[in-house]
Amino acid sequence: MQYLAPTSVDEVVAALAQADGRARVLAGGTDLLVQMKSDMIAPDILVDIKRIPELREITREGGGWRIGAAVSGAEFNEHADICADWPGLAEAFDLIGSTQVQGRCTLAGNLCNASPAADSVPAMVAADAVARVAGPNGTRDVPVVDIPVGPGKTSLAAGEFITSIFLPARAPRSADAYLRFIPRTEMDIAVASAGVSLTLDDDGSCVAARVALGAVAPTVLLVEKATAALIGTRLEGAALAALAQACESAATPIDDKRGTVEFRKQVVGVLARRAARVAQNRAEERA
Repeated sequence: MQYLAPTSVDEVVAALAQADGRARVLAGGTDLLVQMKSDMIAPDILVDIKRIPELREITREGGGWRIGAAVSGAEFNEHADICADWPGLAEAFDLIGSTQVQGRCTLAGNLCNASPAADSVPAMVAADAVARVAGPNGTRDVPVVDIPVGPGKTSLAAGEFITSIFLPARAPRSADAYLRFIPRTEMDIAVASAGVSLTLDDDGSCVAARVALGAVAPTVLLVEKATAALIGTRLEGAALAALAQACESAATPIDDKRGTVEFRKQVVGVLARRAARVAQNRAEERA
């Protein structure tokens, strides 16, 4: 196996193009190395992107934030300003693995692993995050919700890789939250999860929202009916009940040893309702 450590995006694109599908991109490696040790994959080439300066940075852009594809969970959660803008995503990112894993894991890696139970992905979808993708045909921006297309599968074309994640500017009185259910108290993957991002007007009514669910379908779900249940309300009991019902109806989970279909559908509605309340409380504090 060949190991490459390019210092520019163009070099990565060239290496991937020449590899003809036999290469894998290495950022944190928290999924990739496990898969290699388990003989799930056997790439001929590893392309390490951590030596590319712009991929290791968190920068302001257009009032929002651009997070390089090699920024670790620990680096993200030590950045006070981005965590203040997106506390829900910070919560989700912080749930990935142990302290040691946090020093390596990345948003782009969690996204490209394409697990329906990935913690950061529902939070990114709720945030309306956008992935910047580089490849042989140039650069394109893709909504995060459109990157996973099934368990372990993404919409990235041959030779493409994600260089950064963009989080849009926050309106006043906006906030997000992420919650999940796991069988253990920590170090487990979600049985069901929900991310909610919303904006309130001066009277406390919801004027914008996004609701995303994890671990209850082949990919993370953006639930438009759940959003509609919140818009124009003050998140009263009836609105939250409608939100939960919309989430339960949208969920298409599987039965396995970690949870039944019925359990997952019920729990995801409860999580969405609670996450909406948390996001509402946070938004009210952001004048």
